[in-house]
Amino acid sequence: MPSPAFASLRHRGVPHFLAARLLFITASQMISVTVGWQVYDLTRSPLHLGFIGLAIFLPAMLFSLPAGHAADRFDRRFIILACVVSNLLLAGLLAAQTLTTPSLVVIYAVAAAIGATRAFGAPASASFLPTLVPPADFGNAVAWSMIGFQIGTVVGPAIAGLTLAAAHGAAPVYLLGAALYAIGLLAMFGTPQPPRREPTAATMQSLLAGIRYVFQEKIILGAMLLDLFAVLLGGATALLPIFARDILHAGPQGLGFLRSAPAIGAGLTAVLIAFRPLNRRLGWTLFGGVAIFGLATIVFGLSRSLPLSIVALAVAGAADMLSVNIRHTLIQMTTPDAMRGRVSAVAFVFIGASNELGEFESGLAAAWLGTALSVVIGGAGTCVVVLLFLLLFPRLRRVDTPPRPPEPALDPPTK
Repeated sequence: MPSPAFASLRHRGVPHFLAARLLFITASQMISVTVGWQVYDLTRSPLHLGFIGLAIFLPAMLFSLPAGHAADRFDRRFIILACVVSNLLLAGLLAAQTLTTPSLVVIYAVAAAIGATRAFGAPASASFLPTLVPPADFGNAVAWSMIGFQIGTVVGPAIAGLTLAAAHGAAPVYLLGAALYAIGLLAMFGTPQPPRREPTAATMQSLLAGIRYVFQEKIILGAMLLDLFAVLLGGATALLPIFARDILHAGPQGLGFLRSAPAIGAGLTAVLIAFRPLNRRLGWTLFGGVAIFGLATIVFGLSRSLPLSIVALAVAGAADMLSVNIRHTLIQMTTPDAMRGRVSAVAFVFIGASNELGEFESGLAAAWLGTALSVVIGGAGTCVVVLLFLLLFPRLRRVDTPPRPPEPALDPPTK
């Protein structure tokens, strides 16, 4: 009898989609690490590292609502493919500026373009996966999707760090990232064509439908806000080049290991979830995961040992994976398919783009308070947020089993 741990992988197109996503994440992580290293190498300023996050966040927030509407009205696979082509070209542009005259202006412009591309790609990708599997296998598909995501998050930074050290330059990393985008593009053609959607004009009511839905569904709102504040306060990713160079004295190889550590912990947790699904006490598990994430962040901020720092980041990644899996399942399984693109776009602003806003906040806090102290305070703030949300969102706390998908629903009628 086939193992239920592999149930979602037996559906047509799922392996192709997950393989393509793995390649995209690997390329994205390689480029992200390299951009951070190059900017800090040019400026020696934590504030400039924060500006990268801000440059990505602002266009992502600006385009999120129309991007979600597009994902609900047009071919989601086509949107994903167009975003991949855009990322491939942007990686080539980063390589070109590195080989000629390194330019902060070009880097920030590319970062802004990456943010706009993510705004369209994230809701299309998130709402595309539920169309490939039946509801009963969606939780398993999320687990395997997260496994691929974490593998890419481990492998990407490691490749970037080793390549930076070996090549003594950023251009080879950018070019390798572009090649991975191209291979992933080919893999996406193995996914099935989604059902045809009748494009309709965007109205203010339809654009804002996702926001209204999220604020009406308190469980979804609480899960999104919990992640938002955890990322804003507890995220330390943008500061890892400073830890690697100036605090832990580990160089670019150390930076690759630090960037990979959270993904190692998260990947192992995702594998465990695939074989032992989260079926009970989901609310308490969600809050517990965020609390452990905050505590591990405090340990990382206090550490002056590379091995201890790697372990702390791995624990933070493992704890974050618990909340990611639960949150993603809650959002996708409680949202009608006709609304998934717009709700996913709102989730992207809360969860995905908030990573970049968190990087900007981390850069500001590090410039004002010092790098290590800002991380410790952020981790403590995350723990405080958990206690506060336990009181503010009792329904989220009491969620026990995975929700059943809603009946198909259409948008409310418009005039």
